[in-house]
Amino acid sequence: MAGRFKQRLKRGAITAGLEASFLLSRLGLTTGLKGRGVIFTLHHVRPSDPRPFQPNKHLEITPEFLDAAIGRLKARDYRFLRLEDVPGALAEPPGGQPFAVFTLDDGFRDNRDHALPVFERHGVPFTIFVCKGLSERSHTMWWDTAATLIEKRDRLAICLPAGRLDLDCSTARAKCAAFEALATLLMAGDETKSIAALDAAAHTAGINPHALVSELVMDRDELTALAGHPLVSYGAHTISHRGLAALTDEELLREYNESADYVAALTGTRPMTFAYPYGDARSATPRTAGFADWTGFKLSVTTRPGTLSPTSMESPQLLPRISLNGFYQKRRYVEALASGLPSKLAGG
Repeated sequence: MAGRFKQRLKRGAITAGLEASFLLSRLGLTTGLKGRGVIFTLHHVRPSDPRPFQPNKHLEITPEFLDAAIGRLKARDYRFLRLEDVPGALAEPPGGQPFAVFTLDDGFRDNRDHALPVFERHGVPFTIFVCKGLSERSHTMWWDTAATLIEKRDRLAICLPAGRLDLDCSTARAKCAAFEALATLLMAGDETKSIAALDAAAHTAGINPHALVSELVMDRDELTALAGHPLVSYGAHTISHRGLAALTDEELLREYNESADYVAALTGTRPMTFAYPYGDARSATPRTAGFADWTGFKLSVTTRPGTLSPTSMESPQLLPRISLNGFYQKRRYVEALASGLPSKLAGG
């Protein structure tokens, strides 16, 4: 109950901040924070789902909202660039058009089916960050596995490396609390072993975690076919989607190199860009940034909020991105986010 209350308070505070940022932006009071441009991060783009239990709702927006977001940015005179063109844009003299870049993580099939038509309609390029283990079906997505498992149970007992949980899953509210508790404990222990334990529990309940991946993520053939589209670029997104900060040097190099080789096999060109799994302190650190640079990536993106300025290129392997979040799908919030004020309020 306390966690649910805190979540509501947090969303209320974020909404208030977005509303205030929009008004201040319209009054011209956020000019100094706006920077030269912004990189947006998305995951799913698909029609709205009315189910009450959706713990991953923040990872999806509707095609209609994407369309409205691009329209709003156009109205504010933004130009739309490929991610690899960001260094050149930041090197331009001040006073030019601001820019926006769209990136989508994980290679979900809805990126092709629902996002692509919107980007085509507006002529907007975008980058999909491909996770080899998901596209090749060798790895699972714990957040979807956990949501499906909890959705189908009234009670869940599970043992993870960091401890044991006995969770009430009898109502939508209880399921949300159960998901939060499970996610917290999963990330507290060895991630690989935790995911294996979760997958085993799902199989016992009649759920195939690899089938969930197959249902949602484009495979090699689909990615190869889409690679030829003139608006599409691919970046690397590791093999396993594990937090990189906990990995050994050898494991890091394998995650970087094999994912880059995989994209090169799809497109014929080694990717210049990389996205850290989770994008926060679990993966994006000075150490992992150094390995990204050593591996040969020119730009690597986090999920730390912030706009871009010429000084952003002092840390090209730790570039900020701003999330288009499923809980805040209003056109004016896109303008508020691009203003840079919400990022400053969040400590970005």
